[in-house]
Amino acid sequence: MTTLIFNKPYGVLSQFTDEGTGHPTLKDFILVPNVYAAGRLDRDSEGLLLLTDDGGLIKRMTDPQHHVEKTYWALVEGDPTPEALARLESGIQLKDYFTRPAKARLIADPRLPPRPKPLTPHGPTCWLEIKLREGKKRQVRHMTAAVGLFTLRLVRAAIGPLTLGDLQVGEWRELTSAEIRNLRL
Repeated sequence: MTTLIFNKPYGVLSQFTDEGTGHPTLKDFILVPNVYAAGRLDRDSEGLLLLTDDGGLIKRMTDPQHHVEKTYWALVEGDPTPEALARLESGIQLKDYFTRPAKARLIADPRLPPRPKPLTPHGPTCWLEIKLREGKKRQVRHMTAAVGLFTLRLVRAAIGPLTLGDLQVGEWRELTSAEIRNLRL
C-alpha cells in the first residue's frame, strides 16, 4: 500500500488528467502509479491532499459518517463578527443542504509563501481557521460568503492528525506506518 501527502499549489487540479482544460494536474508533480486523491481541493485552493491506493482508507477519509476533521485556513475579506463566527459554528443553510456544525476562529497570519496569482482585496482582511467534519464542493467558500465574508485564499492545513508540517508547496512525501495507523483510528 502507498499513501502520501502532497502540498497542492494554487491552480493545480486534484486529479491526474486535465480533461482538455490545459491546467496543471497531479501528474505534473507526482510520478507514483495507482494512487488517487482521498477527497479534492478545487483548482483555486491549496494545501494538504492525501493520495493512496488503499480504497478503504479513501472511504474512511471521505465518508461523512466517519467525521474526519479537516482544518482550513481562509483569508477572508470583511469583518468576521462574533455573530458571523457563531453562525459558521452552528451550521449554515446553503442552497441544497444545511452544513454540520464547524469550529471557526480568528488566527494570526500563517505566513504562507505568496500565491502565484496576487490577491487584490478591496477592504480589510483577516485569517480564519475553520474545522469541518464534512466536505461538500466549495463548502468553506459558500459558508463564508453566507456570513458576508469573501474568501480570497483557502488552504487545507490538516486532515485529521496529518498536517502540512514543513512540506513545501508542490512537494509530497510518503506517510510513515505510524501516520497511517493514526488515520485509521
